[in-house]
Amino acid sequence: MFKIGDKVVYPMHGAGIIEAIEEKEVLGKKRQYYIMRMPIGNMKVMVPMDNVQQVGLRRVVGMEDIETVMAILKQEDTDMSSNWNRRYRANMEKIKSGNIFEVAEVVRNLLHRDKAKGLSTGERKMLENARQILVSEMVLAQDKEEDQVESLLEDMFD
Repeated sequence: MFKIGDKVVYPMHGAGIIEAIEEKEVLGKKRQYYIMRMPIGNMKVMVPMDNVQQVGLRRVVGMEDIETVMAILKQEDTDMSSNWNRRYRANMEKIKSGNIFEVAEVVRNLLHRDKAKGLSTGERKMLENARQILVSEMVLAQDKEEDQVESLLEDMFD
């Protein structure tokens, strides 16, 4: 499905590059794994090749989708539940989806909420996680450095 050098997104973890395909024995079972390097945090992730559909591994989006992401980030925030628990669950579902547009909505909405009312510790952690996922994909999609994408986001929300 994927090959070495492909730029892919692993939902809940972010975007990375497949560096190798290896057979490993884990818990007594031999399986083929994609070895993926994440540019942010320089972490390596092993994704079982037979689990790719279940985990939602997909290719990094193209430039036209990045333009859509930028448009989403510039919009006003959407109505969110005033109930912290409902809002948290709805945002978590969007992040788990692996859809860059939904992750961008979470980042935008939480940044707006932070400016207006502040965030709880849980929502602040969620914002950091969603932002890292978004930035990692934008870095690979645009062939930019992390700090370039970060400052672009900073400028957008200041």
